[in-house]
Amino acid sequence: MQLKKTYKDINPELLYDEVRDFVLKQGATLGEAKLQTYSLPGGSSHICRGTLVFKMRGQGGKAEKECITIHIVGSAVGETKMILDIEEELFPPANVSALEEDLDFIFGSYEVRQ
Repeated sequence: MQLKKTYKDINPELLYDEVRDFVLKQGATLGEAKLQTYSLPGGSSHICRGTLVFKMRGQGGKAEKECITIHIVGSAVGETKMILDIEEELFPPANVSALEEDLDFIFGSYEVRQ
């Protein structure tokens, strides 16, 4: 399953930190986290690019596998886009629902509805 969200005038670093904490709250463990900043021409602003990879234990206590990968790109002024790639077998619909509720509660007023 893939979720795509677009936000207006939100700091991408804040979104990165909050979505990381929301997924951890759902029982996943953080496997990889990268946040990079790029200057725009003119040097007056910058764009952030973040990637988060989370893992969950498989059924029966099997080894951890990647359950959700999140990509965030944007700037504090303008649009910030986020893609969540979710493995539903490892990150069940109830967890996805709870994650979406948390995101909507905190960032719903900034979301650009398509």
